[in-house]
Amino acid sequence: MTHSYTVAGITCEGCVAKVKSKLLMHPDVLAADVKLEGQKATVTMQRHLSITELQNAIGNDTKYKISEDATDHSHHTMKVEESRSWFATYKPLLLIGLFISGVAFLTADGSLHTGMNTFMAGFFLVFSFFKLLNLKGFADSYAMYDLLAKKVPAYGLVYPFIELALGVAFLTGFNPTFTNWATIIIMGFSSIGVIQSVLNKKKIQCACLGAVFNLPMSTVTIIEDLLMVAMAAYMIAIH
Repeated sequence: MTHSYTVAGITCEGCVAKVKSKLLMHPDVLAADVKLEGQKATVTMQRHLSITELQNAIGNDTKYKISEDATDHSHHTMKVEESRSWFATYKPLLLIGLFISGVAFLTADGSLHTGMNTFMAGFFLVFSFFKLLNLKGFADSYAMYDLLAKKVPAYGLVYPFIELALGVAFLTGFNPTFTNWATIIIMGFSSIGVIQSVLNKKKIQCACLGAVFNLPMSTVTIIEDLLMVAMAAYMIAIH
């Protein structure tokens, strides 16, 4: 993909050469054409680079400041496509979340405690269901990032049943203190591997919905895990 930019601060051919050289040093920049006239830069990249990434490549402590070229409408198109892509990617997860939230709201009868309990029951039951549809596929994906599943692959085969048990426990009201503490420990530990993968920018599949949907690992997965931890902690606090 190729986009045009304006680079303020270019005043001579030396500036042109310097900015071009800096841009070409970025591993994702395939070609760069910088012109003194109009202070323009045309950059061809193998993936879309943000303005921040391009500015970092040029240097934040220099006089050169890069910005989008107002006449290049491809930037707007790219943003629209990225937005659509995000919603298309996470549509299954969003729909499931909305359905579970709807059921929790309708059955809460004005009680936050009841609503949260129902939400957590629905969350674990539904998510374990999708994992069990392809147990081996889930275990293989889970072992890519979970700290325990990496060392003990069998844990990936057991994990969906742990979620199923938690779902049943929340649904039946079995020993709330034990159930909530188990949720904090299990989901909290699981989130560690997720956070590490996201911070390391690993492009791997998220196994939250098993191997049925091809969901990428992202901050959405972190929020999902830590939300369960936060809810369980709240339930213990008010118990």
